Amino acid sequence: MKLSNSFFYTLRENVKDEDSISGNLLVRSGMIKKSSSGIYMLMPLGFKTLKNVEKIVREEMNKAGANELLMPSLVHEEIYERSGRTKAFGSSVFKLNDRFEKPYVLGPTHEELFVIAAKEKIKSYKDMPFNIYQVGTKFRDEPRPRYGLIRVREFSMKDAYSFDKDYEGLDKSYNIMYNAYQNIFNRMNIDYKIVKADTGVMGGLLSEEFQAISPIGEDSLIICEKCDYATNIEVAECVYDSFSDDIELEKELVHTPGAKTIEEVSNYLNMSQDKLMKSVVVKADEKLVLCLLRGDRELNDVKLAKLLGANNIEMALPEEVNSISVQGFVGPFDLNVKIVVDNELATIKNFVTGANKEDYHYKNVNLKDFKYDVMADIRMITEDDVCPKCGAKLKTVKGIEIGNTFKLGTKYSECLDLKYLDENNKLNPVVMGCYGIGIGRCMAAIAEQHNDEKGLVWPINIAPYKVGIVIINTKDEEQVKYANELYVELNNLGIDTILDDRNERPGIKFNDMDLIGIPVRVVVGKGLANNEVEVKLRKENESQNINISEITDYIKKLVEENK
Repeated sequence: MKLSNSFFYTLRENVKDEDSISGNLLVRSGMIKKSSSGIYMLMPLGFKTLKNVEKIVREEMNKAGANELLMPSLVHEEIYERSGRTKAFGSSVFKLNDRFEKPYVLGPTHEELFVIAAKEKIKSYKDMPFNIYQVGTKFRDEPRPRYGLIRVREFSMKDAYSFDKDYEGLDKSYNIMYNAYQNIFNRMNIDYKIVKADTGVMGGLLSEEFQAISPIGEDSLIICEKCDYATNIEVAECVYDSFSDDIELEKELVHTPGAKTIEEVSNYLNMSQDKLMKSVVVKADEKLVLCLLRGDRELNDVKLAKLLGANNIEMALPEEVNSISVQGFVGPFDLNVKIVVDNELATIKNFVTGANKEDYHYKNVNLKDFKYDVMADIRMITEDDVCPKCGAKLKTVKGIEIGNTFKLGTKYSECLDLKYLDENNKLNPVVMGCYGIGIGRCMAAIAEQHNDEKGLVWPINIAPYKVGIVIINTKDEEQVKYANELYVELNNLGIDTILDDRNERPGIKFNDMDLIGIPVRVVVGKGLANNEVEVKLRKENESQNINISEITDYIKKLVEENK
């Protein structure tokens, strides 16, 4: 790519409507351009970078034995209805009708189509195992697109599916993909953690996320400082190693005028919040549920939804709360709703809770004083908790989800009738696994982790071009001649090289090379009179003068060493 006659541009100033480092730098470097909220054009440099990400993914998927195909983006809505997921997707799906008023959606995910494809092959247990995958475009109507390519409405994704006759086979297929994912993200030079996660709308037996560590990550991760325990905060297990030995006192009604919130009650009674019991009224699929937690804790909606088998958890409205009790004074006494108690309350005695009466609470309440339906872990974990695996201290970090793996089991094969005949001529549902990677998200995560005050610092196997040749004086025929010869030679060797032959000041050229993150910069200038060129790595401050007789081998070695 010669810049003098190519589609190349950069922006000098920061972009006002980008709220992340990666989004800002990718726009400024001319790699992406926002066309509307959550939708981006991929410019030549950005498209080439994305293709390098895809190349790594394809190489490792193919090495793991998966076969690539391509699914349509336009999917008949009836296909999702058959699996029962239309309602679960809700308003996140883009819908349209064709000229015959038949309903279609722009595919948010493709499990159903992969099952339909697998039916063409699977008849007997002898037809498995196998894995098929695609790299294609997905569409989701994000309510709040943000962070450049990290949360968008149209995105590139690699999704793969394994098909096995039993769970033992699934375990083997899953491990192959698990290892392939580690190879993929290691080759991308991403700092990541593998964490346990909620299966969510995908369903299944197990979900693990590959999270790129980043302060702008939208997922909170809980990581043990001692062992390898790591999990998404949504499913982090809370454990207890101490219980109160206080004597249980008699329940006592106390007047608490105007004290409705945990903070107000704590201040009024001069008691710490951890001695209060918080009453949280929610709607679980439109049914009211009372959740009880320690006063300084937060309810974990994901844990609660899984416990109740609910698709949706939302806070009850004030009028709904008042239909069963009194807003601000809710307690677990004689209510006609399901009551769920957090496990932690079993470790506490003599707490304070609402009395279901305006301006009144009860002191010295214990579990024996009221009836409840179930006790379970329903709260958010904190850094004050201990590791459930080794008991050590925990810490919280932020992550960008770049990949996920699911043990789906028979969820989709059963509802879509994907079965096989076993050795005894009996029909059985196929056991499936699902494995996704956000291609654009990987590109953005790499940009988030690899940058400095000058711009992007791409790893050499991700960069759109490995080498950038800068001509200092385009009016000097010798400089132009040699730079072009080196440009051709390096490209012929398979080393993607860009040539800045524009009639611009050297400072502008250097700044652009730094901004777009080219790993190796070769400067052809006055030193050419002494048969030397200047070579500098993007990630280093110092440059070196190399004799032109050695430059090709030198660059080949640099490229190889920095892969």
